[in-house]
Amino acid sequence: MTTEIETLEKRLEALEDDIYGNLKPWNRVQMARHPMRPTTMDYIEQLFTDFIEFHGDRFYGDDEAIVAGLAFYNKQPVTVVGHQRGKDTKENILRNFGMPHPEGYRKALRHMKQAEKFNRPIICFIDTKGAYPGKAAEERGQSEAIAKNLMEMAGLTVPIVCIVIGEGGSGGALGLGVGDQIHMLENSTYSVISPEGAASILWKDAGQAKRAAESMKITSYDLKDLNVIDQVIPEPKGGAHRDVEQQAMNIDKVLKASLNTLSNLTKEELLEKRWEKYKQIGEFEII
Repeated sequence: MTTEIETLEKRLEALEDDIYGNLKPWNRVQMARHPMRPTTMDYIEQLFTDFIEFHGDRFYGDDEAIVAGLAFYNKQPVTVVGHQRGKDTKENILRNFGMPHPEGYRKALRHMKQAEKFNRPIICFIDTKGAYPGKAAEERGQSEAIAKNLMEMAGLTVPIVCIVIGEGGSGGALGLGVGDQIHMLENSTYSVISPEGAASILWKDAGQAKRAAESMKITSYDLKDLNVIDQVIPEPKGGAHRDVEQQAMNIDKVLKASLNTLSNLTKEELLEKRWEKYKQIGEFEII
């Protein structure tokens, strides 16, 4: 009986290896959107100590779709900023489904500038379908808020490490995405538009999203091949939601190495390398 159970377990393990070892882009999109996928607050709880969250942008109000605050990482003070979505209907409504308003980006920038003032590294967790496209957000300067974050982050004189933990959608993701090193969880996505949006434009049919995902190069491995990101962070078999602690440990290894590397650079070297990094993205040669 024991031998039969062991044989069955091995077969199941082999089946899982076959399934999760051959995921298509659309499969990874679905995993990035999993309702129980760990969020920024989950990783803050696992990776940092003494986290203190701060609220408000000092202009309009607070945006629950972005969390920002101070914490210790391996006894080193850091500033942590990230998109925050919910895991049920009530929390998603509170967090606006992880889609920030302009005050969210201004809150994030306020804390990034504070980090620069006190020479603290910045760690950004990216997980959003995109910035909120509503009328009120546009009236309060959504585009300007994102553009200002891009400009200001490019010139910050402290290390910035960005990690895409779920969906990295459009300008909403870029507003927290100008880092010295950018990493992605294995089953996360990073793109200028969703597969559904791209399919609607290309073929006038959102139902062609799977086809769009195949051609858009939005997965972690695609973007690593294109040198858009620095490293792919492995996930537990079946996705990060299956073992949050293990996923946090995988992130911890990469985060620690990134901060060790960046902390050895002078401010001038940091800015120069950041400039070179983004200047090279999108370059190509005609052979």
